[in-house]
Amino acid sequence: MSAPTIVVDDSAVDPHAELWFAEPPGFMPLPLDALLPEPDSRAAHALRAAAAPFLDSAPDDTVRLRFVSHVAAGQQLLAALREVGTVYCAIGLHRDDVGAAGDGLPLVSWFTVSWRATAVASRAATAARSVASASGFDHVEYWELPCGPAAFSEAAFTPPAGTALPQRPLLQLRAHLPHPDCKKLAVLALSTTALARRSEYRVILRRIVETVSFRNPLEAAPPDGVGTPP
Repeated sequence: MSAPTIVVDDSAVDPHAELWFAEPPGFMPLPLDALLPEPDSRAAHALRAAAAPFLDSAPDDTVRLRFVSHVAAGQQLLAALREVGTVYCAIGLHRDDVGAAGDGLPLVSWFTVSWRATAVASRAATAARSVASASGFDHVEYWELPCGPAAFSEAAFTPPAGTALPQRPLLQLRAHLPHPDCKKLAVLALSTTALARRSEYRVILRRIVETVSFRNPLEAAPPDGVGTPP
């Protein structure tokens, strides 16, 4: 069996990064800054240039307006996520080929990383409070991981009317990871309408969370005896 291919994203060397993780195959990151540019900025002009071939190839104005409407709805959803502290989004696309029930059709999911400010407390207390104070969870667990304590929660619900989300039952799995500074909480969420694949998506999220580090794992380790207490 060959070793898996690992691709290091440019964000891994971002000097302002506060969290690192690895994604399994099948996820495509969405460039938030490029999709939500400031008006008349260079990024806004680049987005229009990228969309121009699609608009030019549309057979008529109706199709063009439909494309623009879909893009605007997507931007509205991303803007709402960013307002609540989301710093990373990725779309997951996997083939439903597990067990006899797998029909080979594509399964779509949505992975996000968000930051939330918290009251100063121990990391264990913050992890416990992150799930104890919310309602609607039908599955909760607490783990000790290499990056520290983590609380996992799961819930199935239908998005309220008037939102950009489709009115279909949605499964959301979350991992709540307190930052070592004890002042904020990272929330890694995986959402999908494939409720029957809960156990498989649970495995995906937990494999991602097991790779989380609050310290850059690409930094070279100090030589023996350097940086250690006498």
